[in-house]
Amino acid sequence: MDSVLQIQGLAKNYDGFHLKDVSFRVPKGSIMGFVGENGAGKTTTIKLILNLIKKDDGIIQVFGLDHIEKEQQIKEQIGVVLDESYFHENLKPVDISKVMKNIYHNWDESLFFEYMQKFKLPKDKIIKEFSKGMKMKLSIATALSHNPKLLILDEATSGLDPIVRSEILDIFLEFIQNEERSIFFSTHITSDIEKIADYITFIHEGKIIFSEPKDDLLYQYGLIRCGNHDFNKIQQADIIGYRKNQFGYEVLVKDRQKMERKYRDFIIDDTQIEDIMLFYVRGEAQ
Repeated sequence: MDSVLQIQGLAKNYDGFHLKDVSFRVPKGSIMGFVGENGAGKTTTIKLILNLIKKDDGIIQVFGLDHIEKEQQIKEQIGVVLDESYFHENLKPVDISKVMKNIYHNWDESLFFEYMQKFKLPKDKIIKEFSKGMKMKLSIATALSHNPKLLILDEATSGLDPIVRSEILDIFLEFIQNEERSIFFSTHITSDIEKIADYITFIHEGKIIFSEPKDDLLYQYGLIRCGNHDFNKIQQADIIGYRKNQFGYEVLVKDRQKMERKYRDFIIDDTQIEDIMLFYVRGEAQ
């Protein structure tokens, strides 16, 4: 399967934080959810992909091209939406279109104003007067209006109300209907990822914990709820993480079918992506 984004052994060192041996790939025509708590390394990884900061080690390829040697060629084909609007607040959307026309060879002004109409955004109002949701829609309209093959999103739905978030997620799903397009979506909102992602990469403290198809994750992991006596029956090697509460234990296990055959007396419940993340981050390990 072709990859639009491939990262191998990526490293970046700061005082007090290290991005270590980050490796994953985004298959063409898919949505990759890049999840992790605040400070895990998501934004640092995106800045490295965009060559906004210099890597200490590793390989980054976008469309099979080196992200530094072919930077201009790559950036013509990607759209980027960050968690904050970086447009000057005294500009109007009509001004943004004029600026972008001089940056992107394939800027589509008519498409931009189609998105403006679709998002119900005023063309002649200064950005300072836009709400956060309106600014995010403007950023998305701008990112989509040069027909990118890859959309890179950094917390694009953070801080938005549920209705606006749902509307924006639908836009991303519509964008991906063209199988030549892909999305790399960094967020800490796991419900958004569960709704639209095909693959999930989980980063914690600068390290990749897993990078797998979403459906495989939900199918493979399970949650055992049991008392103290039954907890002692579970072999340490089978426990990914556990949490103790007043009623007993919650235990995260992997390879659910194998666990169901091995522990026939136990009920193994379904898990959500958030459960899996929380057990890796906050659960205790045997």
